[in-house]
Amino acid sequence: MDARPGRIEAFGTVTMPDALWDRTKKISAVIAPMAAQTTVGRVAVDAAALSLGISRRQVYVLIKRHRDGTGLLTDLVPGRSSGGKGTARLSSEVEDLVREMVRKQFLTRQKRSLAAVYLDVVGACRLRQLPVPARNTVEQRIRALSPVEVGRRRGGPQAVRSLQSAGGDVPVIGRVLEQVQIDHTVVDVIVVDERERRPIGRPYLTAAINVFSRSLVGMVVTLEAPSAVSVGLCLVHAATDKRPGLESLGVDVQWPMSGKPRQLYLDNASEFTSEALRRGCEQHGIELAYRPPGRPHYGGIVERVIGTAMQQVHELPGTTFSNPAERGRYDSDRMAMLTLHELEKWLTLAVATYHGSIHSTLGQTPAGRWAEGVEKTGTPAVVSNARAFLVDFLPVMRRTLTRTGFVIDHVRYFSNSLKPWISRRSTLDPFLIRRDPRDISRIWVLEPEGHACIEVPYQTMANPAVSLWEHKRAVARLHERGVTQVDEAALFRMIEQMRQITDTASRTTKRMRRDAQRRALAPQPTTATRPPSTPNGALPTLMDALQEAVEAARLNPADARTLFNLATYKQDDAEQIHYAVSLFLELGIPLDFHHTTQTEAGLQDLD
Repeated sequence: MDARPGRIEAFGTVTMPDALWDRTKKISAVIAPMAAQTTVGRVAVDAAALSLGISRRQVYVLIKRHRDGTGLLTDLVPGRSSGGKGTARLSSEVEDLVREMVRKQFLTRQKRSLAAVYLDVVGACRLRQLPVPARNTVEQRIRALSPVEVGRRRGGPQAVRSLQSAGGDVPVIGRVLEQVQIDHTVVDVIVVDERERRPIGRPYLTAAINVFSRSLVGMVVTLEAPSAVSVGLCLVHAATDKRPGLESLGVDVQWPMSGKPRQLYLDNASEFTSEALRRGCEQHGIELAYRPPGRPHYGGIVERVIGTAMQQVHELPGTTFSNPAERGRYDSDRMAMLTLHELEKWLTLAVATYHGSIHSTLGQTPAGRWAEGVEKTGTPAVVSNARAFLVDFLPVMRRTLTRTGFVIDHVRYFSNSLKPWISRRSTLDPFLIRRDPRDISRIWVLEPEGHACIEVPYQTMANPAVSLWEHKRAVARLHERGVTQVDEAALFRMIEQMRQITDTASRTTKRMRRDAQRRALAPQPTTATRPPSTPNGALPTLMDALQEAVEAARLNPADARTLFNLATYKQDDAEQIHYAVSLFLELGIPLDFHHTTQTEAGLQDLD
């Protein structure tokens, strides 16, 4: 790991060609179990060599590389073939052609024979003037395919029933972290904001369950709707040592369940099928498996644990219960008193209690089951660099480098680290970029060589750190005002105005209190920022007057109209007047503006 700040080692997980990536995954599936053994017999080595189409010596080399490596999939990336005996000597063009012909001609319901498919391969190679592979080479490529996939493509789902678990039962899990199930739910309790302690709505829980021990290995509570980032944060919590987090919560409990899972078992929601999650899991040797459609019991373990937790949540003040009928006349908003931080602390204590309780299926506690598994297989390895681990799971985008850096969604990013590539940017492909939606003040840019990710901040350091949802809402507001060409300055002015509206309205509007709390919970930026200056120096005075108007509007709309007129008296700045009108409309306060000439421009602008 490079010690320089703002730099995270990368291994080409996104830039690697699919053919090479698939080949590496196949090698890892064969070599990793062998490398875990103390001694490896010749019979096993010969079988591995036959399966991978390589020599016995290369199998030993791969085993050594795996043992000496970091445990990542890219430790076993094949080098360039020397053309020696026993190695895969096809060029990438021929490999791609063979794979395409097998997919289009062999993996079909027509069930074409190997001989017919090979004749098609020969014809296609001659047409493109490529070397013709031997028939046994094509046969080896077909034999290397998954029997279940081949059977399903050529015979349909019923043809592979015998290859899957009988009776639709979930396969037995026999090791710690062999399979981890992840799912989301809305927590059945209203939380309050940190400042006013007024209700802001229900949060979301993302939980990771170790199937072997039925223990929770990861948990994240957020105000954000479930997304790929939620999954990444939950994986970070599962794979890292939990003691620092427990200390920051002020909780004195034991939570030893940590480590990278061997398999993630998920449903088919969009946040579980992203490119970032797939490549991130493959890079870290985590297999992705999805629940079969029509078989909900396959994911029942995580759902049962979450359901048990929600039953306990119903004992908390501010609970919404499971449905309106069960809630009855209970006023959840009025009774709410827990902040998000306090709810997370309570859930952590509940998890510790659950781990120490007898599980009806296991006949023992989840903590005891975990300890037994660790005693047999050893303590799982944990992730030491949580930030680098999370970056591997952030959403991916591609952008072209310009003289001034990168432009993403109307925002410019620049760092001196980009200067070596700006002069030769015309010869470079679009860069691979990752961005945390909770804080878009920085991005992570993969070097053209693919060795590391560089942290790149805003080009304008004065711009505040914002989340992607704030950014999108500001762009939408500008479009509503008729602004077709959004520039960065106008965008951040709008964000600042919206934040001031939120701060003013947080005493009356639950949605805006929630927005303010989401900003407060966003990760702190590492780049230096300073608050933007107030335009024309007039906004604080206007804000004070509008504060009084908002309070008066609750009692007497006529008083509110009078104070509004005073607040906007002799205001020549259309933006200031527009802001005042926007504030009242945002709060849903009906006012008769037709008596005031100063506000007519503001209303026309809104229309």
